[in-house]
Amino acid sequence: MPKMKSHSGTRKRVKTTGSGKLVRQKAGKRHHLEKKPSKVTRRMTGVTEISAADRKNVKRLLGK
Repeated sequence: MPKMKSHSGTRKRVKTTGSGKLVRQKAGKRHHLEKKPSKVTRRMTGVTEISAADRKNVKRLLGK
């Protein structure tokens, strides 16, 4: 049986923390920033945890 490859797109977008949580960047901060209020763009900074509903699928894509 060959080794299971991790999904390269998911591998670039999702990081695993030391405690095993999956974190990702928030969406919507790439373009059309002039139209968005500063409050919205500040809210989009930083990382957020992957939701519980998606955790199983993302772990499978990462090969864990």
